[in-house]
Amino acid sequence: MADHQGGSTNRLFGGVQHRAPNPTQLVGFLTLIVSGGILLMLSGLTITGLVMGLIAFAPVILVTGPLWFPAAVVLFIAAAVVLSTCGVGVAVLAAVTWLYRYFTGKHPWGTDRLDYARSRIADTATHVKDYAREYGGYLQSRVKDAAPGA
Repeated sequence: MADHQGGSTNRLFGGVQHRAPNPTQLVGFLTLIVSGGILLMLSGLTITGLVMGLIAFAPVILVTGPLWFPAAVVLFIAAAVVLSTCGVGVAVLAAVTWLYRYFTGKHPWGTDRLDYARSRIADTATHVKDYAREYGGYLQSRVKDAAPGA
């Protein structure tokens, strides 16, 4: 029976020994713990400095606050104008490039859809014109029937 317990003990510790980390994993884990602690300490110092700065500059912020809002609005509007102008410029440049490639026959992306839409519009216009011609003739004959002198 003692042999039975010794075999189970060996199996138990053998599994633990088999799952023990190798030295590379141990160094990596220690590096993770040390760097995590350093980053945690630095973030704590940053938050502490921020709070102390807010406490020290709170009177200045309160006194000059009415000047900051209009300045912030002006800066926001200026940034929005610059960004929208750049965006419109990029869109115009892309459209001009696409049109140049289309008219020079290089077939940019979407050309097949544009050609299909153009043919559908032309076919629809032809059908509408034919229908108007037929229906217009019908109306003219009806008007002549209603008013023979017209």
